[in-house]
Amino acid sequence: MKLRIFTEPQQGATYDELLAVALATERLGFDAFFRSDHYMRIGAGDPGAGSTDAWTTLAGLARDTSTIRLGTLVTPATFRLPGPLAISVAQVDQMSGGRVELGLGTGWFDAEHVAYGIPFPPVGERFGRFEEQLEILIGLWTTPAGETFSFEGAHYRLADSPALPKPAQSPRPPIIIGGVGATRTPRLVARFADEYNVPFRTLDDTAKAFDRVGRACEAEGREPVVLSVAQTVCVGSGDAEIARRAGGIEQDLGASTGQCTSAASTASEATSSARSRSPKRRTREASSRPCSSRNIDSTDDLAPAARSSIGVRPRTRRPAAPRPIRRRAIRGSGRPSRARRRGSVRR
Repeated sequence: MKLRIFTEPQQGATYDELLAVALATERLGFDAFFRSDHYMRIGAGDPGAGSTDAWTTLAGLARDTSTIRLGTLVTPATFRLPGPLAISVAQVDQMSGGRVELGLGTGWFDAEHVAYGIPFPPVGERFGRFEEQLEILIGLWTTPAGETFSFEGAHYRLADSPALPKPAQSPRPPIIIGGVGATRTPRLVARFADEYNVPFRTLDDTAKAFDRVGRACEAEGREPVVLSVAQTVCVGSGDAEIARRAGGIEQDLGASTGQCTSAASTASEATSSARSRSPKRRTREASSRPCSSRNIDSTDDLAPAARSSIGVRPRTRRPAAPRPIRRRAIRGSGRPSRARRRGSVRR
């Protein structure tokens, strides 16, 4: 198993602070640096310097680091059009030498959309756009060089795209889908994802979510995806140190420090639960919310949003080979279902 670091810089962290965490992540032998993708602080409190753009940050880290993997948990589909997003992720993948992973979701934080003039459609339309973005991203990345890609959907239309640039990873960067939806999320994971992440849920809820995704993969006729969880983790040599570090990230341990334990024990419990309930599936990663920067050596003075948490992950698995895009009926928000040609490659 390998450890990863995940930060939430929308709470107020500069690029220099995130770089300090990423360099410590690499120097101390962690596997990856992930960050959230938000444009505004979540919850009350001092926003500090404000948020930074996720893919601008990862582009800088692609050049300022050399071995750790880099990614988002998760990029909202509402923030960026699928074509420009495919170009940005492919470029950062090239800049990093093939170390990028894309976490993608529907988007949920309506306040940041209102604050920055970003459309925030109803949930049904967001899922429709999310699904089309997944098809477009995979189509653009996997179209052979010298050929073009076209797509006609309810929300996006691409005509004779040169489908460039290509990412460094082949056939494409890994795609991570997260969430605990009972119907649409498992179906989309089974169709498009290389990894499924359950964020901040109990072991029982996580096991149920894993089981839903496993059944969806079986129905899709594909091998199981990599399974992962996100959890808040505090690390300390004793109760007093754990309590001090938990206070640094505004976590109340209450009467028992048992709520905040070592990364190894937390990840071990999550892994054993997933495997015992689903022996045929593999657990890959346990990322978590911001934890005290003191956990990773010399970053004590960083803003709380740049303070990192710890997760567990075994060996990286290459993404599955793309499957042909199929004809099927789709439904847009407020529109009747109708058959469309979803994507095509033209020589």
